[in-house]
Amino acid sequence: MVDLSGNVAAVRRRIEAACQRAGRSSDEVTIVAVSKTRSPAEIEAAYACGLRHFGENRVEEAEVKIPEVTRRLGDGITWHMVGHIQSRKAGRVAQLADVVHSVDSVKLAQRLDRAAAEADRVIPVLLECNVSGEASKYGFDAATGQAGSGLAEAAREILACGHLRLRGLMTMAPIADDPETVRPVFARLRALRDALQEGAPDLELSELSMGMTDDFEVAVEEGATIVRIGRAIFGPAVY
Repeated sequence: MVDLSGNVAAVRRRIEAACQRAGRSSDEVTIVAVSKTRSPAEIEAAYACGLRHFGENRVEEAEVKIPEVTRRLGDGITWHMVGHIQSRKAGRVAQLADVVHSVDSVKLAQRLDRAAAEADRVIPVLLECNVSGEASKYGFDAATGQAGSGLAEAAREILACGHLRLRGLMTMAPIADDPETVRPVFARLRALRDALQEGAPDLELSELSMGMTDDFEVAVEEGATIVRIGRAIFGPAVY
């Protein structure tokens, strides 16, 4: 049996400690409990522990769970789409997600915008950035010297999407035994956000979605406002 309440409390303590080290308030950090492969009952149990933000990776799984959990708990949950989105599934995502972390192209943003308009919704979105340069990762190029100009151009185009609200950036760090080795990835994302904000004061890029179970404390120290945590809350994933 997983001690969900103990796990949630432990994660909160670790975030609080990381914030203290960085001179921040823990109120600045939102925990998104990554609920992929988790049952509606597990999500409800996590909700009972005080969590209100949940993240799904796959559209097909989200389509089953989100309506069921919402029927049971009402509208008190904020649903985050944190996984890669195929453009052809943008319409389904626009019906399900309250926040989309994984906008990795202007084309996807424009499809989400059209779908959100049809659903009469306005959806906050984050630009997914490939900071590490790994070929296996999705996202806007954020590993080269041209990263800033490419992101700035994409941000300007997405600002024109009337049913999306650009709120910040997201990244996934490489898997590493020592979280200190990925600190530069998080620092780089924060620097990119700051540069974008400085170059375009009309942008409101308040969110940095970075950090998962193995590295969220370092991410918080580097400025994360959203951490996406699955295993540290729910235990090992069951597929």
